[in-house]
Amino acid sequence: MSEPILALTVKAGHGRAFQVKAGQFLTITDVEGQQAADFVAVVQDDMSEKLSPVHTRRQLRSLFFDVGDSLYSSLGRPLLRVVEDTVGIHDANVPACDDTRFAVDFNVTGHRNCLDNMHSGLALYGLSPFDMPEPFNLFQNGPVTPDRRMQVTDPTSNAGDRITFEVLEDLLCAVSSCPQDIIPGNGLRVTDIAISVHASPPSALSAA
Repeated sequence: MSEPILALTVKAGHGRAFQVKAGQFLTITDVEGQQAADFVAVVQDDMSEKLSPVHTRRQLRSLFFDVGDSLYSSLGRPLLRVVEDTVGIHDANVPACDDTRFAVDFNVTGHRNCLDNMHSGLALYGLSPFDMPEPFNLFQNGPVTPDRRMQVTDPTSNAGDRITFEVLEDLLCAVSSCPQDIIPGNGLRVTDIAISVHASPPSALSAA
């Protein structure tokens, strides 16, 4: 397998920000299994254009996405295309956990959270907390129940499960290894997420 252009480990309960270029392939891997990874992105040349779950749902006419689908921006442009997915269950409906999620819902102050994890890196590019896009919650298991309610349960992902995107525009990205350890959502055990960027698609990597 060829060397990655970029390889990062997002430590359990923390976040990392990074850049990707059009034509590259971004892989996000659940290292130990059952770990949700909040993922956001903005267009590098115009950070007001954000990767948008809302616009993606409208374009796909679905709450969920599959291999071959694109993820769209707030201007309705495709920014990423799913080219490989070994788990197939992700969430595009639930906002990132923030300090109020833990303080108000669980009476826990000062808990690490996905919004702060992702903003800490993107703040270096001038984004305020209010500029942060809503996330795609990779590996998060958020089914819609028969009575039309949203549910969050533990991910179905196993160690090494991954999703790979073809990058369609130059992007600034951030990933949080979700710190939720109070209710189901990460198997009550927060673990690492791995990020790699390659110049070739997964089929070429597998054949290398």
